[in-house]
Amino acid sequence: MTDIQKAGRPGRLSIEHSDTDGIRVVTVRGEIDHAVSGLLGEALLAVDHEPPRIVVDLGGVTFMDSSGINAFIAAHRAASGAQGWLRIAAAQEAVLRVLRLVGVDALIPCRSTVAEAMGD
Repeated sequence: MTDIQKAGRPGRLSIEHSDTDGIRVVTVRGEIDHAVSGLLGEALLAVDHEPPRIVVDLGGVTFMDSSGINAFIAAHRAASGAQGWLRIAAAQEAVLRVLRLVGVDALIPCRSTVAEAMGD
């Protein structure tokens, strides 16, 4: 398991990942905004197996702006282009509202739990 925190902003964003049965589970906590979107994008694209299958656990994310949306769309395109997939799991209502508002939920499957996202 790896843990990444934005330097100089402890507690602002935490990203952990683990691999289970060829699926990368990326657990994100904190706030996703322009200041940390590059870090998020790197974490989503750092998959070392093909095809990339990624579940992003957003249960600990309290805020997300359009920078997060862009990171998810880029990761979705990269995974799809390599015959893989990206799914979002456990988003809190405020974050899920943003995903629905811009239509990301129509592009990237959003599930209530990590287990549901892994089982699709």
